[in-house]
Amino acid sequence: MKRTIAVGMAVILATATPAAARDALGVFGKWGAFRDVEKGRCFAIARPSHLARPMGNWRPFASVATWPKNKVRNQVHIRLSRMRKPDTPLTLSIDGRRFTLVTAGPEAWAPDARTDAAIVAAMRSARTMIASGRDRDGNRIVDTYPLQGAATAIDAAALGCAKAMN
Repeated sequence: MKRTIAVGMAVILATATPAAARDALGVFGKWGAFRDVEKGRCFAIARPSHLARPMGNWRPFASVATWPKNKVRNQVHIRLSRMRKPDTPLTLSIDGRRFTLVTAGPEAWAPDARTDAAIVAAMRSARTMIASGRDRDGNRIVDTYPLQGAATAIDAAALGCAKAMN
């Protein structure tokens, strides 16, 4: 039963980003790790465990990607469950630490590599991560991500890129 759930989750997670050739590197807790040689990246990814009124077929996710050829490591990316209200902040909370993210529509990123590193460090020892803000109608967005397996998935993604793309 657990294996079936893990395989199903890997399929769902792999489809959370635009279609491309991907290699599954493993499912670790609530997170999956993938290698996308065509795009030159590897990433750990998860879907939120709790969504407040998701948008139809929209697939929200949190990911941490490594792009070896661009010398980018552990870049945090969030796709919200609903379209964000323009000119409103998006906050990522990890066990009491708060990070303000840069946004474009429903997408969000850390403002710089230093913040990416701080977010990933916080993820490694935390239990939950919450992306929160306001949607177009002014309602609260609260996308909650369990961090069980995140550290291992992030490491597996980095290792997958180191082996395949260097």
